[in-house]
Amino acid sequence: MVMKGSDLLVAALENEGIDRIFGVPGEENLEVVESLRTSSIELVLTRHEQSAAFMAATHGRLTGRPGVCLATLGPGALNLVTGAAYAHLGAMPMVMITGQKAIMTARQARFQIVDIVATMKPLTKSSRQIVSAASIPAVVREAFRVAQEERPGPVLLELPEDVAGEEVEPVPLVPPHAVDIPVAHPAALDRAAAMILAARSSLIMLGAAASRPQLAEQLSAFVHRTRLPFFTTQMGKGSVAGGSNLYMGTAALSERDYVHRAIDRADLIIAIGHDTVEKPPFIMGEGGPQVIHVSYTPATVEQVYFPQAEAVGDVGPSLALLADRLEGQLQPGQSDLLGLRAGILERINDRATENRFPVTPQRLVHDVREVMPEDGIVCLDNGMYKIWFARNYRTRVANTLLLDNALATMGAGLPSAMMATLLYPQRRVLAVCGDGGFMMNSQELETAVRLKLDLVVLILDDSAYGMIRWKQAADHFPDFGLTFGNPDFVKYAESYGARGWRVNATEDLIPTLEQAFSTGGVHVVAVPIDYSENTRVLIEELRNHTPEPEPA
Repeated sequence: MVMKGSDLLVAALENEGIDRIFGVPGEENLEVVESLRTSSIELVLTRHEQSAAFMAATHGRLTGRPGVCLATLGPGALNLVTGAAYAHLGAMPMVMITGQKAIMTARQARFQIVDIVATMKPLTKSSRQIVSAASIPAVVREAFRVAQEERPGPVLLELPEDVAGEEVEPVPLVPPHAVDIPVAHPAALDRAAAMILAARSSLIMLGAAASRPQLAEQLSAFVHRTRLPFFTTQMGKGSVAGGSNLYMGTAALSERDYVHRAIDRADLIIAIGHDTVEKPPFIMGEGGPQVIHVSYTPATVEQVYFPQAEAVGDVGPSLALLADRLEGQLQPGQSDLLGLRAGILERINDRATENRFPVTPQRLVHDVREVMPEDGIVCLDNGMYKIWFARNYRTRVANTLLLDNALATMGAGLPSAMMATLLYPQRRVLAVCGDGGFMMNSQELETAVRLKLDLVVLILDDSAYGMIRWKQAADHFPDFGLTFGNPDFVKYAESYGARGWRVNATEDLIPTLEQAFSTGGVHVVAVPIDYSENTRVLIEELRNHTPEPEPA
């Protein structure tokens, strides 16, 4: 029995355990759509290819297994570009499948043809065209291997329509197999242990690569065994379970935030999983602390990051071996930074219950934390509120605050939350979006309603691109070019078949969110936000604050 190339492709995807594909098909991949129709894979039709890519990338982020998205040639494939960069910088495994005109003939000449393989090369780990149906099983297996291995990221496969329709004899599928990563070299672990034992004020930093799925337990074990205080980068937030009394805060800014009181006094920072695609959580310089880089891959040396030692290998097992070298030798209070912890967290939580309206960022974060259970997932779009959630939101379970501090693109919040809801339908999922970011992919409300998701979308309404407007004011430029009008978000939600709410008093935010979650379905909750606190707290207060004395 002969098979079409598209049948082989879908069979190879089933072989990889794929149960959903996100995308917008086109004329050039109708063979693939037909093969999907009779397969076990669900085609999740989105309203824009960018959203499909965000959803596939978030699948990779939350599971460690590549998500798959689909687009046609030319304009459809180009709409995947931002999602490709999102996955590439954020180290999220993803496979993109795009169509193309036939390569054996050219009946439509150059119509709609863009060199997508070349376009995607800088944004992917691998970008290739499939030129033979018989090669599809091997090509797909290699794509998934490359996407998933450290450092994870996106892969593009372009399938021309004549290759998709090509008939061939059945080709054996290539079975996936486990790949074990080597642990760090014993000499590197000995060197790191000696530096930690010699330090007076050690501090652990957990970065983006510390947030890999299934790593939380091993990271938590290392922190508990060493009893060393830790802080996180924005994307490393939540990588260690809460409740250790060792958490010092999150570096939402590069310097001068309250957590930097501890960073600036540390003589050694153990940077676990730091990826320099993130904005620097601290800036290395002359006279600063020594840094040990612990990660899957060697450190990328930058002007602001040049570690003095490295332990490169599978992070979890490597940390267990490092803890073996330290356990029993670290003295209680080996790091004298814990004395700063209460003051740092107290200042960060200042005014968290202030009742003024519009809602302040501190109160917003506080109320969201009250509504969300420990395993509830908050998916942030990109805006000023991201800094406040990074600083103020306490995570107790890994991967429950999803934010992007790598590409830091707008428009990803709603699709990411939709993916989280599909993966974890029994957990509360909240998308937090600025009005600007929400409107970039707001059409996906229809997708969420069609999929019958239980999802709440919280829109922070300031009728402006608020983060850039804040930067504009901080740089003493006139207020210009960053404000806009919004639709009536209640009516807008209702037009898609969702439920819309508008919060008109600060004390109504928690009851409104609770009612939305308890009712089920898709809900849009709009709340005005007061961003005057950005300047008061993040500029004036930090600039004018007198550092606390050294702990005794």
